[in-house]
Amino acid sequence: MEKKKRLIIYTICILFGFNQLKAAPNSFNNTEEVSRIETSSVFLIAQDSVFQKEYDKVFDLYKKEDYLKALKLGLDLYQSEKENVENSISISILLADIYDKTNNHNRALKYYKEALNILENINFKDFNKKDYLSENFAKIYLRLGSSFQNNAQKDSAKYFYEKIEDLPGINSETLRYKASAYTNLAGLYEIDSVYDKAILYAKKSINIIQEKNDKLGEAKAKMNLANIYLSMNNFEIAKETYLGGIDLIKNDNSQNAVSLKADLYYNLAWAMRNLKDYKAYDFQEKSYILEDGIRDKEIRRMVEEVSAKFSVETIKKEAENKRLKDRTTFWIYGIGSLIIILSLLYWLNYYKLKQKNLSLKLSRTQLIQNQHLEKIRSESQVRILNATIDGKETERKEIAETLHDSVSALLSSANLHLIATKTNFKGEVPLEISKTQEIIAEASEKIRDLSHTLVSSVLLKFGLNYAIKDLASKYSNSQLNIETDIKDLHRYRQDFEIKVYNIIQEFLNNILKHSKANNAMIKVYEENHKICIHITDDGIGFDKKKITSKDGLGLNQIDARIQIMKGFFEINSSQTNGTKIKVVLPIVKKEKVIHVQPTL
Repeated sequence: MEKKKRLIIYTICILFGFNQLKAAPNSFNNTEEVSRIETSSVFLIAQDSVFQKEYDKVFDLYKKEDYLKALKLGLDLYQSEKENVENSISISILLADIYDKTNNHNRALKYYKEALNILENINFKDFNKKDYLSENFAKIYLRLGSSFQNNAQKDSAKYFYEKIEDLPGINSETLRYKASAYTNLAGLYEIDSVYDKAILYAKKSINIIQEKNDKLGEAKAKMNLANIYLSMNNFEIAKETYLGGIDLIKNDNSQNAVSLKADLYYNLAWAMRNLKDYKAYDFQEKSYILEDGIRDKEIRRMVEEVSAKFSVETIKKEAENKRLKDRTTFWIYGIGSLIIILSLLYWLNYYKLKQKNLSLKLSRTQLIQNQHLEKIRSESQVRILNATIDGKETERKEIAETLHDSVSALLSSANLHLIATKTNFKGEVPLEISKTQEIIAEASEKIRDLSHTLVSSVLLKFGLNYAIKDLASKYSNSQLNIETDIKDLHRYRQDFEIKVYNIIQEFLNNILKHSKANNAMIKVYEENHKICIHITDDGIGFDKKKITSKDGLGLNQIDARIQIMKGFFEINSSQTNGTKIKVVLPIVKKEKVIHVQPTL
C-alpha cells in the first residue's frame, strides 16, 4: 500500500506544473494560439464515402494526438487523391495541421499554400454557398498567418491575417476566424510598439465576440486590450478595462473562468500599483487565492487518474512478473552448476589480482583521503562564506523593515503633531515649524529610499518577475542598455527570491564596473522545477585563467552561494568577445498559507 502511495505522489511530481501565464508589463504576447482552432472533419469534401471514411480515420488519429500514424495514413491518402480537387484541399489542410502540431512549421506552410493555391484556382460556379467558401479561405489564411508567425516572419503573418478582414460572409465560423486574426494582429503590432493599430484590432476582436454573447471570450479579449494599455503605461485605462473583464465573468465559476479571473486580478494589481493605489495588494491576494483553488482541483484530478491507471498497470505487471518468474526458475536449475564453476574460477583469479594490487590500492586510498580532506576544507569555507552572506541579507531585511515600519511611522506621527500645532496659532505660524516639517519630510524620503535600497520593495510585493525588470530599468543608462526576457515565473519562498535577486544584482554590478558593454540581456525562466538564468553582454570580456583572487571575490561569493543552493554555475568569456553567464537553481516553492477559521 505504501509503495502504491509513493508511486502516485512521484507521478504527480513529474506531471504537475503550475504554469498560469500572467501578462507582464512590456513583455505581453496577445497572440492567440491559432493552431488550437480545431480542424473540421468536412472541408469541401465531395460526396465520396470511401474518401470520407479514410479521411475520418486520419482525423480521429489527429484528435487522439497520434501524429505519427495520422501522418503516415494522411500522406498515403494525399497521394491517392491528387486528381480530386476538393479531396486534395481537405487532406492538404489536415496534413498541414498535423505538421503544425509537431512544430514542423515549414512543412505546414507547404501544405497550407498548396491548399490555398487549389482553392484560388478552382471554378466555383458550381458552388453557391459563398459564406462557406469565405469560411474556408479564412481558415487557410489564419493557418498561414500562424505558421509564418511561428517562424518569426511577422510581415508575412500580418499579410495573411489582414486578408481575412476583406472576406465576405458573416456566418459564425468566419467571424470566429476574423476575431482570432484581429487578436493576433493586435499582438504583432503591440510587439512592434504600433499601439494605435494594436488597440484598433483588439477592439475589433471584442466587437465580434460581443455579438456572439461569449462573456468568457470577451473577458479574455478585454484583458488583451488592457495589456496593450499597460505596455503604453496608460495605467488608468488599463485598470478600467481589467475591471470590465472581471465584471463579465464575476458569476462564472468554471475552471477556465476562475483561471482567467486570477490573471485579471494579478494584472489589475500591477496597474493599480503603478497608480499608487495600494488597494492593488487586495486584488493581488485574490489572484493568489484563486490560483490555490485551481491547483487543489488539479491535484485531486491527477491523483484520481494516476490511481486508476496504477490499478490497471499493477494487474498487468503482476501477470508479467509471474511469467518471468516461471521462466527464471527453469533457467536457474538448467545453468546453476555452470554458474558455480564460473564463480569459483572468478574468485580465484580475483584473489590473485587482489594480492598484486594491494600496494596500489593503499596509495590510492591515501590519495582519496587527501582529496576528501581538501573537499571538506573547501566545503567549510563555502559554508562560512554563505553564512556571512545570509547574515548580511537577514540584517539588511531587518533594518529595512525597522526603517519602514517603525522610523517612518514615528516621523509621520511627528509631522501630524506639527500640523496640529499649526492650527493653535491664530496669527502667522513660526518659520521654525515649517522648516521642521520640511526636515521631517526630507528624512522620511531618505529613510524610504534607504529601506528600498536595502531590500527591494518590488521584490517583496510582486516577486522576481517585476523586481528583475525594475532592476534592469534602474541599472540602464546612456552607456548601457539592459533588456529582459522573463517567462513563466511564479512566487517562491521569500528568502529564495532574495537570494536569486542578489545573485542577478551582483552580476549586473560586475557588468557596470568592468565590462564596458553597450548592451546586456537578462533571460530568466522556469523549467523542470528549476530557475534558469542567462545573462549576456557585448563588453570586453575577461580571461578567467588570469583573474586574481582579489578581482574574483565577487564571483567566488556567487559561486559559493550557488553551491550551497545545489545549483549550477557557468561563465563563458574571453577578451573582446563579451561574457555569457548561465545559472540553474532548484526552486524553493512558496509555502502555502492555511487560513484557519476562528471559532466563536
